[in-house]
Amino acid sequence: MSTEAPGPPKPGSFFVALLRQGAPAIATATSELADEIGDPTPIHALKRIAKMAGPIDPSRRDGLLLRATRYVVLIPLAYRLLAVPGQFGVFAFQHGSTGLLPVGVFSLLSVALNVIGFRWMFRSAPYRGRDAGKLLAVDLVFTVLSPLVLALTVPPEVYFDALAVSSVHLFGEAGLLTLALGVPTGLVFGLASFPLRMLANWLNTGRFHVSAAFSTYSALLAELFLATAALVLTGLGTRLALAYGTRNGRLAERAQQHRMLHDTVLQTLEAMALTSTSNAEERLVEIQRLARAQAMEIRHTIETAKSERAEDGARPLGEKLAALAAEMARDGLRAQLVVAELDDDTLSEVRQIAIRDAVREALRNTMKHSGTDRVVVRVEERDGGIAVITRDHGSGFDQAERPAGFGISESITARLAEVGGTSLVESGLPGGGTRVTLWVPF
Repeated sequence: MSTEAPGPPKPGSFFVALLRQGAPAIATATSELADEIGDPTPIHALKRIAKMAGPIDPSRRDGLLLRATRYVVLIPLAYRLLAVPGQFGVFAFQHGSTGLLPVGVFSLLSVALNVIGFRWMFRSAPYRGRDAGKLLAVDLVFTVLSPLVLALTVPPEVYFDALAVSSVHLFGEAGLLTLALGVPTGLVFGLASFPLRMLANWLNTGRFHVSAAFSTYSALLAELFLATAALVLTGLGTRLALAYGTRNGRLAERAQQHRMLHDTVLQTLEAMALTSTSNAEERLVEIQRLARAQAMEIRHTIETAKSERAEDGARPLGEKLAALAAEMARDGLRAQLVVAELDDDTLSEVRQIAIRDAVREALRNTMKHSGTDRVVVRVEERDGGIAVITRDHGSGFDQAERPAGFGISESITARLAEVGGTSLVESGLPGGGTRVTLWVPF
């Protein structure tokens, strides 16, 4: 019996993947981008949307996009963070102290869960799907159990108003699951909420109250629709932006190539055409000389670009920073480099280049503003990533009056933010030196 090795994943539809998988499917948005998507030529809107929602390669997933997609779930978290306390305020105004304690505890726990969710979303550590799954599971268990607990702890006369407070959290859960796991998961949760509501009704009143359980479905369906719309708009908008950026990048590369051809090949051909000598043998020798010179120049340009890419790609981070320290030494800054033992494959090439360039800018700031020619650069693993700390004992500065040209926000922070990193500048009183901490996730 023979077995065949599994082939490559079959191409899929971006729109279908988006609906089935939720926001994580946006990580595939960079694959199979048709040129028509980013073409500014006016075309029918449905045709452009069809191109944006078209084929993808499921095996090509961009890590940065995968981490960025988590921010879409801030929408249902913000909704619950605002709506649950508001609904609790209405309940307290209507019923005073009756049933106030259990409903208040529920509201407090709901707010706490959403605050934790916000904190987790905005942290600097790398995205880990397993941790996200645990948080989502805790939130789901709380959403399922809370109406049952309220049904057992509040008096029947305030039960339905108390349940309205937990329903707000439930609506947000439907949106959260839709965005995080896909539309089918959100729909399954919506359908499961009906028997959940009937069970809670029976626990409190002894009756199932089918009509009351159905009464929340209009709001639940509206939440599912809005979450689906946000998912689709975010996904298709991301794909359109990527296609537009790719097209502009190609145009810029093409313009660079045209400039090179104009400044080299075209100039040489024109020089060949304008050779003044009338002697055929001398003319041939001159043309051969120009051709050889041009061939050598083009070959040098190609090989230089190739070797630079290969060299940068082959160097681990420590060597990149050592080369940077040598570069700074030529400008008069002596940088002492202290590198902890790191795995060469720990950090992607994109992040290595980003942090090297950010360190370069930090060292240039030291040269311009510190008044010292010595700096210590330390590299270490920290908080699920790599931290590079530059420390000088120069003049320092008052952080409220940062000197002009101190390129932190644009040159350093923005560069690291593009790869999921952060930067922190610390300086004591003037004369206390400056410490810059740069961090990127694994």
